[in-house]
Amino acid sequence: MASTTENKRHLERKMEARHIQMISLGGVIGTGLFLSSGYTIHQAGPVGTILAYGFGAILVYAVMLCLGELSVAMPYTGSFHVYAKDLINPSAGFVVAILYWLTWTIALGSEFTAAGIIMQNWFPKISVWIFSLIFIVLILLSNIFTVRIFAESEFWLAAIKVLAIVAFIFLGSLTIIGLIPFKGLDYAPGLNNLVKDGWFPTGFGGVFTTMLTVNFAFSGTELIGITAGEAKDPEKTLPKAIHTTLWRLVIFFIGSITVMAALIPYKQAGVTQSPFVHVFSMMGLPYAADIMNFVVLTAIISAANSGLYASTRMLWSLANEGTIPKVFAKTNHKGTPMVAVGASMLGGILSLLSSIYAADTVYLVLVSISGLAVVIVWMAIAYCQLLFRQRFLTQGRSVSDLKFKTPLYPFVSWFAFIASLLSCLLIWFDPSQRVALYWTIPFVFIAYVGHLVYEKIKK
Repeated sequence: MASTTENKRHLERKMEARHIQMISLGGVIGTGLFLSSGYTIHQAGPVGTILAYGFGAILVYAVMLCLGELSVAMPYTGSFHVYAKDLINPSAGFVVAILYWLTWTIALGSEFTAAGIIMQNWFPKISVWIFSLIFIVLILLSNIFTVRIFAESEFWLAAIKVLAIVAFIFLGSLTIIGLIPFKGLDYAPGLNNLVKDGWFPTGFGGVFTTMLTVNFAFSGTELIGITAGEAKDPEKTLPKAIHTTLWRLVIFFIGSITVMAALIPYKQAGVTQSPFVHVFSMMGLPYAADIMNFVVLTAIISAANSGLYASTRMLWSLANEGTIPKVFAKTNHKGTPMVAVGASMLGGILSLLSSIYAADTVYLVLVSISGLAVVIVWMAIAYCQLLFRQRFLTQGRSVSDLKFKTPLYPFVSWFAFIASLLSCLLIWFDPSQRVALYWTIPFVFIAYVGHLVYEKIKK
C-alpha cells in the first residue's frame, strides 16, 4: 500500500454536486422518517409536529449557511474540527472531532443490527449476525476503493429513499383529494384531520417535547462540510448543495408528515406500524410491507455508508493535523485513508458488540453522548463562523472578497449558536432524555482538559 502522510488539507477531489446533495440527503433521511415520524405526530399532534420540524429546518439552514462560508473559504477534509482548532483552540478541535467520530461510529453498530433484523423478515431461519456481517463487508468495500465509488453507491442508495418519499407524497395527495380510494375506514381522510381534534390536541408541551428530537432528525446535513475536501470545484458545488438540500428536506419531512396526518388520525399514527406501510396498504398497494422494508433497508445501508465515510474522514483529519498518530493519515495510491477506514469500522463493530453484551452500561453511555454530539458540533460551526468573519476583517480584507457569505451576519450566526445551545439545555426538562446531559457534559470536559494537558506535556 502506497502511503502519503504529509500534511495536506484535502484528499482526492472526485465528488460532484449531485453526489454531495445525495450524501447529505442520505445522511438525514433514515429510519426516523420512515418508522418514527408517525409516533412523533402521535405525541405532538399534526400542527405541533409541523411547527417543530419547521423550526428545526430554519435552525439547520442557519447552521448550514455558517458552514457554507467556512467550507468555501477553507475546503478541508474533516472541516469541523480543523475550523475549531484554528479559530478556537486545538483542544476544542479535538473535542469536536471526537464527538462527531463517536456519533457516526455508534450509529454504525446499530445500523448493522437493524439491517440484519429486517433481512430476517424474508429469511427467518438465518441468524441476524450473518446478515450483519454481510453488510459490514459491503459497506467496507464501498469505502475502501476510490471516493468516487463511495459517492456513486451513496447517490443511488439515497435515490431509492427519495423516490419512495416522492411516491408517498404524490399518491397520498391524490388520496386526500379523493382520486385514490382509501379502504376500510370509519373516518373521512383529508386536510381537516390536521385540526379536527384542535390545534394542539396533546397540549403545547407536546410541541416542546418534539422539538427536542427534531434537531437530531435533521442531523447529517453537516456532511456537506465533511465532503468539502473531496468536492470538485467547492466554490460552486458546496453552496448549491447547501441551498438545494435544505429545501428538499423541508418538502420531504413536512410534506410526508402532512400526508400522514391527513390520512391517519393522530391517535393512530405510528402506534402499530410505519405510517408509510399503513398508507400504502390502505391504498391497496400490493406488497406494501415488503416494499417499505426494502426502502428502510436501503436507508439503513445508506446511513451506515455515510457513517463510515464521515468517521473515517474525521480520523484522517485528526492524524493529518498531528493530533493522533500519523499512521491514521496514510492513504493508498487511490487516495483512500485505509487505516482510518479500518479503525472506524472496528469502532462500529465494538459498538455493535457493546449493544449486545453491555447494553445497560457501556452502550447506554455511548448512545447518550452521541445523541447530543451533533448539536454541539452545530454550535461549534456557528461560533467558528463568527470568529472567522472577525479575523477575516481584522486582516484588512473586505466581505466582498468572500466567495460565499453567511447572510444577515451576525444575526444568523448567533441564532444558529443560541438555538443549538438551547436544544441541548432544554433536554433537562425531558426526563427520558436527561441522562444524555449526565454523560455528555463530563465527557466533553474530560476530553477538553485531557487534550489540553496532553498538548502541554508534548511541548
